[in-house]
Parts: sequence; structure tokens; C-alpha cells
Amino acid sequence: MKSLVMIPAYNEEKNIVKTVQDIQENAPDFDYIIINDCSQDHTLELCREKGLHVLNLPVNLGIGGAVQTGYRYAAQNGYDVAVQFDGDGQHDAAYLADMRKKLVDEGLDMVIGSRFLLHEGFQSSSARRIGIRYFTGLIRFSTGKKITDPTSGMRMANRSVIETFAEDYPKDYPEPESVVCLLRRGRRVGEAPVKMRERENGKSSISFTKSIYYMCKVTFAILIENMRRY
Repeated sequence: MKSLVMIPAYNEEKNIVKTVQDIQENAPDFDYIIINDCSQDHTLELCREKGLHVLNLPVNLGIGGAVQTGYRYAAQNGYDVAVQFDGDGQHDAAYLADMRKKLVDEGLDMVIGSRFLLHEGFQSSSARRIGIRYFTGLIRFSTGKKITDPTSGMRMANRSVIETFAEDYPKDYPEPESVVCLLRRGRRVGEAPVKMRERENGKSSISFTKSIYYMCKVTFAILIENMRRY
């Protein structure tokens, strides 16, 4: 199967080369594309210097716009499978083959890499785990489906979902909302156990103030999504 790793990147000069090396060593049959979201550091220059495959956005679109760019690239280039993969080194490419096998063998539309099935590796901060459990409950209330790691940025989609998200994808903190979008459309979403690493360099873009906005915005978006008719 023609498979693509989509790597949205913003100010990841200290992590991006190691991320690509991880993919090349542990998932060599996956292509990759870095979507540089108008980084303010040397991410773009480093990618070009190292000869990495990179799309450069002329303006900052945020995580949703960067990921949708990846889906559009996947759709236009005939990929059967596309997986979102963080550029900060937290995700492990060794799990990609198992995720793809689960996607195909179980006839799923999306597989989410969940750190909470094995309860091993980096489990995020206690405050964020509370938020994750909140979204797990909200998604279960909205759709009847339990997703243990709804904020995971490690998620693999089939061709049908690639085409859907190439045209329409949430723009701001999109992970929980996009899961609800698929489940409400009758798509099959599953999870696969993965271990995640703690970020070695840089810092998350989600501050305390942004966390409050994140919770409110995503909750409202999920409630609106539940009102849509398909």
C-alpha cells in the first residue's frame, strides 16, 4: 500500500531531523512529507540543507491547516494510507506497521495511537490527563464510542478519510473534533497501543490560558458537530 507520514512542524529545528531518521529506520516503506507551518526558527533551512521532503506554508495556518495540507498532498498523490506524526520526537515510527495492519485487517477508517492502552511510556502531565479523560467522556456521550486517547496526534487514515479531510478539516485543536466528525458519519475508528516519548527539546504551544480556550472551543465544536446532519 502506498503510505505517507505527514509531519506538521512549527519551530522544530531541534527535533525534525531525528523524527525523519526514526521514520527512515523503523518504517522504511512509508514516504514522508514535512509541512513547515511558517516556522520562526531554522526548521525550513535545516530541512533544505539536509535534503528532507518539505512543503513550506507561506503563512502560519495552525495545526489544523498544516494537517489538512498533508491530507491534500496525500489525496493529490494517490496515497492509500496517511498518518499524522508529530515533529517533536514524541511519536515512535516502530508502531506504524502495526497500525497499518490493524487499519487493513479490521476494515477501519482510522486508527489512533493510544498511550493509555498499555499505560507505558510518557503518559502526559496530570492536568492534561484530566482534560483527555474529559474529552473521552464527551465523545462517548456524543457518539457512544470510547476513545481512550482522543487528543493523540498519532492517527492513521485510509483513502476515504484522506479525501474527506482534504476537503474539510477542523482548523483549531482538531483532534477530538475530527474523531467525532468521522464517528457521526458512520466511519469506523479504532485504537492501537503505542508508547510515546517525552519531548526532548522545545515546548508545547498549549499554555495554561490556551488550555482553557482549548477546552471551551473543542467542547462547543463537538456540540455543534452533533447537530449536523449527514
